[in-house]
Amino acid sequence: MSSLIDSSKPLVSVVLIFLNEQRFIQEAIDSVLAQTYPHWELLIVDDGSTDESTGIAQGYAQQYPDKIRYLEHPGHQNCGMSASRNLGIQNATGKYLAFIDADDLYTANKLERQVSILEAHPEAALVAGRTKWWYSWSGNPEDADRDLLQQYDSSLDTLLSPPDLLLCFLKNEWASLCDILVVRERVRQVGGYENLFRGMYEDQAFHAKLCLNFPVFLSSETWYLYRQHPNACTSTVHSNGKYHIARKTFLNWLKHYLIQQQSPHSSVMTVVEEALVPYNRPLLERVIGRVQRIGRQMKALVHSQNQ
Repeated sequence: MSSLIDSSKPLVSVVLIFLNEQRFIQEAIDSVLAQTYPHWELLIVDDGSTDESTGIAQGYAQQYPDKIRYLEHPGHQNCGMSASRNLGIQNATGKYLAFIDADDLYTANKLERQVSILEAHPEAALVAGRTKWWYSWSGNPEDADRDLLQQYDSSLDTLLSPPDLLLCFLKNEWASLCDILVVRERVRQVGGYENLFRGMYEDQAFHAKLCLNFPVFLSSETWYLYRQHPNACTSTVHSNGKYHIARKTFLNWLKHYLIQQQSPHSSVMTVVEEALVPYNRPLLERVIGRVQRIGRQMKALVHSQNQ
């Protein structure tokens, strides 16, 4: 790996945030070092770690001072995922921004392919790929066949106008973006990540702002391995019963954002308000659900009698 940055190629600033990730952080950093596209800088942001991951990150920054920088909040504070990503963004110098969590991996051609696509489509704010939900990393036989590839109910390898991709992942959380390369100027224009979100949904709020305001390119290719394990943020939120609290917070934030921005995309507001019904009117939702179940049963009964 060359330590020199070629100014004739667009620089990519990769932001890696971490909190107590001594188990996986080396693999994540090494996947950036292994990129076939050499014109990158890596900003490793420590969100107040208390394990050995701090020393690991600092060691890489010392070994590759021209390519890797170690950052932390004042006083080594824990400020949350959004604030940590914003700290990386504030220190970035590249034309493009990429993000990686400390327990995930890039494929070797991730930056090369994504830069190529964005250079070919300058009207796009970002390019997104299909993430691989990665279970087989564990080496356990029962996980060998559990890996799955993210599916989108949308056209692939094409430019999507706002708010098409936002509607896609609002209707199906499995279609939420995980892997993007984004134009840094567009990130500045939408104000970066929302500090309200310390953990889950910090990425969806950020992606919502981008997909609501700019065209995006959705690729059929896969460049990101999303490691599935019990200590991951999403797994923890689901296991401790706080998923619906986080979901409601995100939906309410998005509703207020649409109002504040006077968004012309009424279709997004319709989907958000429908998604909020179970949280704001749980009794009505149960009644509607019961009526729908009875309707399905009656339809099945009529169908069977006509056979």
